[in-house]
Amino acid sequence: MTTKIIVFEKPKLRNPIFIEGLPGVGNVGRIAAGYLIEELKAKKFAELISSHFMPIVIVPQGSTVEMIKAEFFYWKAKNSNQNDLIIMIGDSQSADPEGHYEIVEETIKFLKEFKVREIFTLGGLNIGVATEKPKVVGAVNDPSLEKKYKKYEIVFDTSQRVGTIVGAAGLFLGLAKYHNIPAVCLLGETVGMPFIPDHKSAESVLKVLSQILNLKIDISKLQERIKEMKEFMKKVEAMQAQMLQPPLPTEKLEKEKLTYIG
Repeated sequence: MTTKIIVFEKPKLRNPIFIEGLPGVGNVGRIAAGYLIEELKAKKFAELISSHFMPIVIVPQGSTVEMIKAEFFYWKAKNSNQNDLIIMIGDSQSADPEGHYEIVEETIKFLKEFKVREIFTLGGLNIGVATEKPKVVGAVNDPSLEKKYKKYEIVFDTSQRVGTIVGAAGLFLGLAKYHNIPAVCLLGETVGMPFIPDHKSAESVLKVLSQILNLKIDISKLQERIKEMKEFMKKVEAMQAQMLQPPLPTEKLEKEKLTYIG
C-alpha cells in the first residue's frame, strides 16, 4: 500500500472550497481547521491512510487502536453568499519527501471529483518571538488571488518573510497550479516552539478565513484555550528562568543549610 482514500459517503456538493489544516509549526493550521469543523458541525465522509506515515497506530481510549490518518469533512452552505466546504485535518504529515508529493497529488485528484473551485491551506510562520497580534501572511499560486484577497488584512510580501513553505501547505499550492485550481496559503505568525500549540496564531488565521468565507464563527472557546496556554507559558518561562540562574557559591550554600529552620 502507498496512499489510499477510503470514502464513507459521496456528498453532493456545489463547487466547494477546500481547506487543508494538517499538523505543522505551532499546529496553527490543525487547530484552525479543527475548530472550524467543530463550530460548523461538519460531517466526516472520507479518510486517507498512507504507508508514508510513521509505522505506528494510536491508542486513544481503552485498548482500541486507530491508524494514523487524514480525515475529510464536508459542510453545505446555509446562505447564498457562502460556499460548500471540504475540510481536511490529520494526525500527521508524511515522514518522507516522496510521501508529501504523493499524498497531496492523490488528494487533489480526489478533490477534482467534487469540482473544487479553490484551495486554502493553513499553517504557521515561525518568527522566533511571541506576539500579541499575530499577522497572517499569504502566498498564492496565481497573482490575481493577491489582488482578490488583499482587503482581508493578509500580508502578501511573502518572499521577504517566508522564502519556502515546507510540507502540504506549500505543495497544495504548487501542485494545484498544474491542475488549474487557484490556491492560497494563510500562515499565522508564531513563536515556533516545538510541540507547543499556538491557539492565538490559529485565531488570527481563523478570523481571516471566516471573513473570506462569509462565516460567523464563535471563537470564545478558542479564546479560553489561549488563556490556558498563556498560563502554561508563564510556568514554562518561570522554570526556564530558574534553570538559567547561576548556582550559589559553596560557602553560601553551606551557610543556608546551617541557618535553615523549616
